[in-house]
Amino acid sequence: MSESAIELRPTDTSPQSLDELFERIRVYFPNADLSLIQKAYEFSEKAHSGQIRRSGDPYIIHPLGVAAILAELHLDLASIATGLLHDTVEDTQVTLPDIEKNFGPTVARLVDGVTKISLMKFRNTHEKQGENIRKMIVAMGKDVRVVLVKLADRLHNMRTLNHMPPDKQARIASETLDIYAPLATRLGINAIKIELEDLSFRYVFPEVYYSLAQKVAKKKREREKYIEDVKKILNVELDKRTLIKFEVAGRPKHLWSIYRKMHTRSIDYEQVFDVLAFRVNVNSVAECYEVLGLVHSLWKPIPGRFKDFIAMPKNNSYQSLHTTVIGPGAERIEIQIRTYEMHLIAEKGIAAHWQYKETSDEGDVDQENLKRFNGLRELIREHQTTTNPDELLENFKTDLFDNEIYVFTPKGDVKEFPEGATPIDFAFSVHTDVGNRIVSARVNGKMVSIKHRLKSGDTIEVITSKTQQPSKDWLKSCITTRAKSKIRQFVKTEERKRAYDLGKEMLDKYFRKAGMSIQRALEKPEFETFARDQGCGNAEDVFVKVGYGAITPAIVMAGLKIEVPTGKEAPKEDGYIKKAFQAAIGKKKQTASLIRVDGLNDVLVRFAKCCNPIPGDSILGFITLGRGLVIHRADCSKTFELDQARRMDVEWSGSQAPDTGRTVSIRVLSHDTPGLLKSMSEVFATHAINILNAQARTTKDLKGICTFDVSIRDTRQLSEVMGDLSKLKGVIGVTRITHA
Repeated sequence: MSESAIELRPTDTSPQSLDELFERIRVYFPNADLSLIQKAYEFSEKAHSGQIRRSGDPYIIHPLGVAAILAELHLDLASIATGLLHDTVEDTQVTLPDIEKNFGPTVARLVDGVTKISLMKFRNTHEKQGENIRKMIVAMGKDVRVVLVKLADRLHNMRTLNHMPPDKQARIASETLDIYAPLATRLGINAIKIELEDLSFRYVFPEVYYSLAQKVAKKKREREKYIEDVKKILNVELDKRTLIKFEVAGRPKHLWSIYRKMHTRSIDYEQVFDVLAFRVNVNSVAECYEVLGLVHSLWKPIPGRFKDFIAMPKNNSYQSLHTTVIGPGAERIEIQIRTYEMHLIAEKGIAAHWQYKETSDEGDVDQENLKRFNGLRELIREHQTTTNPDELLENFKTDLFDNEIYVFTPKGDVKEFPEGATPIDFAFSVHTDVGNRIVSARVNGKMVSIKHRLKSGDTIEVITSKTQQPSKDWLKSCITTRAKSKIRQFVKTEERKRAYDLGKEMLDKYFRKAGMSIQRALEKPEFETFARDQGCGNAEDVFVKVGYGAITPAIVMAGLKIEVPTGKEAPKEDGYIKKAFQAAIGKKKQTASLIRVDGLNDVLVRFAKCCNPIPGDSILGFITLGRGLVIHRADCSKTFELDQARRMDVEWSGSQAPDTGRTVSIRVLSHDTPGLLKSMSEVFATHAINILNAQARTTKDLKGICTFDVSIRDTRQLSEVMGDLSKLKGVIGVTRITHA
C-alpha cells in the first residue's frame, strides 16, 4: 500500500492570507489554538503598514511567507509567530520590550536572536560571512529555532530574488551558497538545502544554469515515463512481499547536484548517467534491508556504490540505504531506502524535533536528541576553538564532503571521515594530545606514514612520541576542520612565544640603556594608556607586537616618556618590522602605490603568489621578515597559518595607473574543438588583456584544458573576460586559479 509524502514546495507559493497559513498549521496541529498566530500577524501587518517590497507587494507578504515555510517544517507556534515578527524590531519602530509585552519572553528571545544575526556590520564581505556564521552558531547553542527562522527568512528571500538588481542577486545568492545551504546541510534539512542550492545556482552561474536546465528539459517527457515504469515495477514487487505500508517516489536529481558532478569530474551532462533517484519508505529497519535484497534481485548493483547510512548515520542524523543499480534499459539509477521516521529527519533535520511537541515552549533540544545531531555539536565546538572569522568560514564551507569513508579504532569503534583523510585526521579526532604527538600509524597492521590516505574498512592504530610537535607541513596532509584548526592553533602559539621572547629581550636592552629595569618601565603610569592606544590588553601583548615588529622599541620608549641619557647611544633597532622593510628598500616596486595602510600611501609591499590579489579583491596585510608587508586575498587559506598579531588593515588606494595590471591565472575547461584556442585569444584581445603565458593540453576523454597567465587591471575586468570566455561554444567552465 503506497502513501504520499509531505514535501516542501519547490517554488514560492506563499499564502496570500492568514487563513491559508492557518490551513498549513492545521495539517499537523489540527486542534491548535491559533490566537497567538493571529495576534502576531495583526501586529506585524500594523508595524509594516505602508512598507512595500520590490515586487510591489505589501511587506506583510514576506513575514507571511517565512511563517508558511516554518509551518511546512511543522515547527511550534512560537517559531511561526517569530517568523511573522522577525523584521519588526529591525525595520519598524517596534522595540524588543514591545514584543515581550505582547507575546511573552520566548517569542521575544527568538526575535532578538534573529535581529542580532541580521544587524552585524563588518569591514569586508568575507569577514561578514565568517562572523555571521559565528553569530548563528552562538544562537544555535542557545535556541536552534533562531537559526531555523533565519533559514526560512533566507529561503523566502531567495524565492523572490528576481525582483532585486542583478548585482545584489549575485551577491545574495553567493552568500546563500557559502553559508545558508551548508547550514541547512549541517542541520539535516534536505528540503531547504536543495531549494537554496538550485535558486542560488540560477543567480551565481545564470548562463550555466539555463543551459543545463534546457538540456534537462529536453528529456523531461522521456524521463517522466521512465520514472513511472520503475515505480510500477517496484510497486508490483513490493505488493508481493505483503509489506503493511510502503511508498515509492522517483525524481531527477536537482540541477546543482548535477552541475557539481559535471564540474568535479570534468564531464558533460550527457556523460552524467545517474541523474535519476528513487526512494522507498517502509515501516522498520528490517524492512529496509528486505527491500534492499529485493532491489538487488531485480537489477544488478554497481560495485562500490552501496552505502549503509542506517548502520553508520551521518553527522546530521541522516539515515538511509543507498545503492546504485543498472535499471531497465541499462540506465544507472540510485535507490534510497529508509523508514518513514528516517525520511522525516532527512527532509526536516533538527526541525523534526518539534514534529510531535505541539505544546512545547522550550527551544533547547534535549540531550538525547542533541546526541543525534553531531553536526550541531561539531559546529558549536568549532566556534569555541576557532577565533579567526575567515578561518571559521573556510572550515564551514570545506568541512562538507559528498563522499565519506568509515574506519575503525583498535577497539572496533567506527569513525567517519571525508574521503582523502589521513592518520593525522584520525589522531586529532581521538584527542588533541594524540594528534600533536603522532609520528606514524599502523593501518591494518602495517606501518604507514602520517600522510597515508585512509580507505573505508581500515583499522588504525596511532603511534606517538613525547618529543613530536605539529608543523605547518602537516596542513598539506590533513583534510578535516578539527585537525587543521588544532595544527594552526599550535603553530600560532609557538610563533607567539618566539615573538614574546624577542620583544621582551629588545625592550630590556632599551630600558637598560635608559638606566631602568623592564619591570619599573612597565609600572609607569603612562603604560596603561600606551598599551590601550596600541590595541594591547597587557604587557605580554606589547612584547609580542614588538617581537613581530608591529611596534618598535623607540615607539614604546616615546609612549612611556623614557629618554636615553646623553652620551649613551640607543641600541640598534633590529626589530621585525625594520628588518622587513629594510629588506625591501631600494627594490623596484610598481605596486607600492596600490595599497594604503592606515591612511598612508606608498607603503613598501609585496603581493602573495599563493592567491595573486588584484584591485577589487578583499585583502589583508601581514608583516613578514625580509619581504615587507605581504598582501593576501581575504579568503586565502594561507592567512589562517599566520599569527593574527602580524596582521595589518590595508585597502586598495585607488591610484593605479590605467595601463598597469596584476598577473592572474585562468583555467578554461572545454571540448577539444578546432579553432577554440584562437577564439579564446580573440576574447583576451577584445578586452585589451595581455597574455603573459599560455599552456594547453588534451585529456584522455578529449577535453581541452587551457591555462592562461594574463595581466588584469581589476576584478571587474576579470569578471568580464571570464564571462565572455564561458560564452564561447565548446567551453565547459572557466575558473580563476589560486596556488594556496
